[in-house]
Amino acid sequence: MGASVMWFRRDLRLSDNPALRQALDEGEVLPLFVLDPVLWGPAGPSRRAYLAASLRDLDAQLGDLGAALQVVRGKPVNRVVQAAKAVGAERVHVAADYGPYGHQRDLDVEEALGGADIELVRTGSPYAVAPDRIKNGSGKPYKVYTPFSRAWFDHGWRDPVDAPTKAATKGSWLTLDDGTTDIPDPRLPAGLDLPEAGEAAARRTLEEFLDKVEDYDRDRNLPGVQGTSRISVHLKYGELHPRTVLKAVSGKRSKGAETYRKEIAWRDFYADVLFQRPDSAREYYQPDFAKMDYDDPGEAFEAWQEGRTGFPIVDAGMRQLRATGWMHNRLRMITASFLVKDLHVEWQHGARHFLHWLVDGDLASNNHGWQWTAGSGTDASPFFRVFNPTGQGRKFDKDGEYVRTWVEELSDPDQVPDPHEPSDEVREAVGYPAMIVDHAEERREALDRYERIKK
Repeated sequence: MGASVMWFRRDLRLSDNPALRQALDEGEVLPLFVLDPVLWGPAGPSRRAYLAASLRDLDAQLGDLGAALQVVRGKPVNRVVQAAKAVGAERVHVAADYGPYGHQRDLDVEEALGGADIELVRTGSPYAVAPDRIKNGSGKPYKVYTPFSRAWFDHGWRDPVDAPTKAATKGSWLTLDDGTTDIPDPRLPAGLDLPEAGEAAARRTLEEFLDKVEDYDRDRNLPGVQGTSRISVHLKYGELHPRTVLKAVSGKRSKGAETYRKEIAWRDFYADVLFQRPDSAREYYQPDFAKMDYDDPGEAFEAWQEGRTGFPIVDAGMRQLRATGWMHNRLRMITASFLVKDLHVEWQHGARHFLHWLVDGDLASNNHGWQWTAGSGTDASPFFRVFNPTGQGRKFDKDGEYVRTWVEELSDPDQVPDPHEPSDEVREAVGYPAMIVDHAEERREALDRYERIKK
């Protein structure tokens, strides 16, 4: 039995944390988080603030066990090795990271630790089924979701493990000599309000969703209804593990519960796709789409970013993103389609904007979701499927509740009888902008550009 380091990353919780349990089973443990400038720099205000809040929650939970989270800044390849040496650790425990940066970072840290005769031990991952586990009959990774999901369900996953207790871990904790706890405290921009962070908040959010999961299949496409789980942010930071979610939903026998399990499968699928094709984080999964004519982002792109396009459902989604760091998934598709197919701007510009503001911004899910809408990804929506924003608004926000909530100019039903297609006179009266493009014309233009790359 010797000393070890528990290096937290995307697993900011005590419950169902196999890497932490493995570390504690082996002896004394230093709980460590490294604030990596490569990840912190481009994270954006939402993720920075949420991460800091989640770290404070984890530190408080560890405090209840008699421990303190040691937070240090710098390159992990240096800081992890320094911390391990400082406490005489024989092993560093982690949940495996399969992202393009995280995977290579861990290989570099593993090599540096090896030079000091310290082992990097990977136990578990942020996924129900880790990437590179699900293969087809030829031993190759799946490129299409549906067969992947069938194999994913057949593969299954382990049950959650219990959180450590104070009695069981008394005397197990180590600290660095300087007692380092360097949790940042970033300020949020005005008008941005994020959800509560931490494992307890994650559990409450899950419990609230379980009461309405039976209606998920129907309500998940209605942005004006609180019909989605809202646990994506908790999964992003590992305050909740997907195994815990699947276990909780397993007792629900309904179409809604089954549909929700498939959403967890989508998350694992996109993580697997990104692991197999790390270039697809920035480049076209289907390279032919790089040949299409696109417009440079300009004033219209800025109007899209700020929710000033004159298309109510699009503007509602973009304003919700800016106000809450989150956007309903139906709106993510609508706003993405508008950018790529009405404004003819490449998906990467939109994906970067989303990752800047989304509190649940996940590279695999976000960027492959954008590629799906752009027609260039796995299981892609055909490029010729161009969302009509007004039609989408009428279909999924029938009473206009969502639009009226997020587009203040259109909130008064007496002034604005039709929030999805207000007249020019109404727009002028309430100060809402005219439509920046003609959707029918831009749809034809998008299809013409698509035809040119097919020749």
